[in-house]
Amino acid sequence: MNGLVRPSNPGDISEDAIVFIVDDDPIVRGAISTLLLSVGRQVQQFVAAKELLQSTLPPGPCCLVLDIRLPGLSGLDLQAELANAGLLIPVIFITGHGDIPMSVRAMKAGAIDFLTKPFRDQDLLDAVTRALERDRKRLNDEKDVLDLRASFRTLTLREKQIMALVTDGLMNKQVAARVGISEDTTKIHRGRVMKKMGAKSLAGLAVMAEALGVRGKPPPDT
Repeated sequence: MNGLVRPSNPGDISEDAIVFIVDDDPIVRGAISTLLLSVGRQVQQFVAAKELLQSTLPPGPCCLVLDIRLPGLSGLDLQAELANAGLLIPVIFITGHGDIPMSVRAMKAGAIDFLTKPFRDQDLLDAVTRALERDRKRLNDEKDVLDLRASFRTLTLREKQIMALVTDGLMNKQVAARVGISEDTTKIHRGRVMKKMGAKSLAGLAVMAEALGVRGKPPPDT
C-alpha cells in the first residue's frame, strides 16, 4: 500500500474533521457530499480505493463512507488493507447489493455501520457522527500516551524503578528492600515521580504506568 499515511504525531486534534467518500457512482457520491456539507462537514470525494490510498490523511479526526462494490479494490478489501497498515479509520459501508455475510464481515472488522441504499439521510448523519467521535477519542488517547511517554523520559533510572514497583502495589518498605535503598530515599523518589508525571494520586500514577506498559516491570539497575 503506497501513499496513504497518518502522521505519527496526532497534531491538532481540534482541527475540523473530514469525511472521505469513496463511491464510483457520481450521483451517489455527490448526494452524500451535498448532505454532509449541508450540516457543516468537510468532505473529500474519491472514485476508487486506489485514489484514497494515494492521498494523505489529516492530523485531525476523519472517517470513511465506503461503497462495498468498487472498481479494482473492493470496499471490504480496502477495509482490510487499512487495518493491516494500522490505519484505524472508522468505516461506514454503503451498498445497493448488500447481504448478510457482507454485513457480518464488515461489522466484525470494526465497521461503524452498514447501510443499504437507499438509506435515510439521518441514518448516515448519525453514523458519521459516531465515526468521527470514535476517531477523535482514539486520537486523544494516542496524544495522551505520547505526553505520558515524554514525561516518563524525564525520570531517572531509579525513579522509573520506583514508579514500576509502587504502581504494582508494593509498599515503600518493600520497594526499598527490592532496589537496595532506604525507605526515606524511596519516599523522596516517589514524590519526585508523582511531580514529574503530574499524578495527583497513586491510583492515577498506576493508570499511567499501565498505559505505558511499565507497571510491575522495573528497568534493570545498570
